[in-house]
Amino acid sequence: MTALMRRDWVADPIEDYVQGIAARTARRETAATDAEIAALIAENRRIHEEDCVNLNPATNVMNPRAEAALASGLGSRPSLGYPGDKYEMGLEAIEKVEVIAAELAAEVFGARFAEIRVASGAMANLYAFMATTQPGDVIIAPPASIGGHITHHAPGAAGLYGLDIHPAPVDAAAYSVDVAKLREQALALRPKLITIGCSLNLFPHPIREIRAIADEVGAKVLFDAAHLSGPIAGRAWQQPLAEGAHLMTMSTYKSLGGPPSGLIVTNDAALAKRLDAIAYPGLTANFDAAKSAALALALLDWKEHGSAYAAKMAATAAALARHLAERGLPVHARERGFTTSHQLAIEAERFGGGQAASKKLRRANILACGIGLPLPEVEGDMNGLRFGTPEIVRWGMTEDDMPELAALIARALIGNEDETSVAADVTAFRQRFRKLHYVR
Repeated sequence: MTALMRRDWVADPIEDYVQGIAARTARRETAATDAEIAALIAENRRIHEEDCVNLNPATNVMNPRAEAALASGLGSRPSLGYPGDKYEMGLEAIEKVEVIAAELAAEVFGARFAEIRVASGAMANLYAFMATTQPGDVIIAPPASIGGHITHHAPGAAGLYGLDIHPAPVDAAAYSVDVAKLREQALALRPKLITIGCSLNLFPHPIREIRAIADEVGAKVLFDAAHLSGPIAGRAWQQPLAEGAHLMTMSTYKSLGGPPSGLIVTNDAALAKRLDAIAYPGLTANFDAAKSAALALALLDWKEHGSAYAAKMAATAAALARHLAERGLPVHARERGFTTSHQLAIEAERFGGGQAASKKLRRANILACGIGLPLPEVEGDMNGLRFGTPEIVRWGMTEDDMPELAALIARALIGNEDETSVAADVTAFRQRFRKLHYVR
């Protein structure tokens, strides 16, 4: 019998899978479970670094030195309070790491204040909501049809905090918000916060125009840079703080290629003061100091290689989009040139939906995931499939490799052969790229 009770609110196939693993763990000796964990760690590295081409824009590979920092022993040391006046003793080294990481974050993102203690991008958004609103306040956020993240909506941090959430009107052609309709909505609703920045970003967002609307109604502007942190850091994308966002949140493990963590930057001292109090003594009294060291090392990579890395991500994404379209795949936003970012999207209705397509690709050793597009819905699934280039570019792929990769994707999605027969060719292609680029 397992210690974990079966959850009746979880779908049966999922819970059957979970209970099977739990039962195997419950009846084995500790040595056997220890060995399995070691084997699973090795298997995960093989999946991502040998067998598969990872086109999921929500992930990346870390600088090995930054990855090693996560196991350096820093993370088990609680670090309450300000550097220079810590509650616990013996933190002379850790507190210096904190300051270095914050300074580098401020430098890289053109900010005057940086909150590095947050555990994730979702938590960074919660901090931002708490710093700018009160429960019951109105906010306007991008809907899922243009990649609006769940943390900005009812099931996520915004809803759990008790905000009154309204989806922004959509400019489908721009894959962003409709500015004119947003102004009408804001004048009617008088929001305290307007958010922008999505889980798929194909073209620049109208940040200056949104800020003007926010000023008109007394709202703040939050830019969610979870996916765009790398292009922003490398100056290959618009600079949200310079264009009017009051604060910018992000996760640090996607295009930034850092540790699993969150980050908030701002130029607004009043907001920084609120965020500081939310972090300590509020929600992150203790935090993982090891991730601060890993983040600092990742940010040093951006100081040295950021411009080249970000530019290559965008160029490679554009090339992949073009070659996929040439092979007959329905790449979204053809009329606008597909993308100007490191991401691109496939219209997924013909494949049964984005998640259905991603599962098909997984059998071919290509990793991706679904996304929302401003198109008719696909019942029971997402209507889009998103790709991103951060990881493949860090492994050394360029525009010149995209015709071959596009051919493999096309074989898996629209070819007549079974996708598992494509997997060996994908792995052979992947194994040509063994060296990490844009790391010191």
